[in-house]
Amino acid sequence: MKMSSRLLYLLAGWGSVGLVYFSSDFLQGQGTLLPETALDLAIPYSDTAIWLYLSFFILIPYAYLVADALRVRWLARAMMISAVLCGLVFLLYPTTLAYPPVGNGSGWSTQALRWLQAVDSTQNCLPSLHGALTLLCVWALYDRRHLLRSTLAALLGAAICYAIIALRRHLGIDLGAGLAVGVAGGMLARLPLSRFSRRALSTKAAS
Repeated sequence: MKMSSRLLYLLAGWGSVGLVYFSSDFLQGQGTLLPETALDLAIPYSDTAIWLYLSFFILIPYAYLVADALRVRWLARAMMISAVLCGLVFLLYPTTLAYPPVGNGSGWSTQALRWLQAVDSTQNCLPSLHGALTLLCVWALYDRRHLLRSTLAALLGAAICYAIIALRRHLGIDLGAGLAVGVAGGMLARLPLSRFSRRALSTKAAS
């Protein structure tokens, strides 16, 4: 698959997520406050988790650039489906949480967290799109022929999921729901496409 095709799939898949995420934040009502669970209380808050959290923004383009061509097409479809599923929940049942206050320090972690809070939604918590897309990228990168890459991707995915809670951008219930959405989106994306859709994707990939 040509690099230009991979980038187009990246734009389609990830772009649809951004469109749903920010448009739903604009259209939804006041979010319901989610309570912390035992899992959340067991993971201490740390602003240094921001770096693992942000590595998500490296994992996604990496998956599109190195995964097999068929998995790149699947990944784009799975992200679109997951975005739609999450968007419906965001609109019908918006949620928020009690975000820990950011410290007054000038360290890089604190500065990065302030930047994240400035651009991120304070709602759209459940389900966690961060968790759903992380799972899909690890899934796309899994390949028995590249065990080292597959293992490293899985470890990074697990670290990102940990950071999601440690940074308190989501709670355990959000993450669990997000992972479930990722599985559902991935499975639905594997369903046979219509003849017209297959022909369109084949023409696009060959261009």
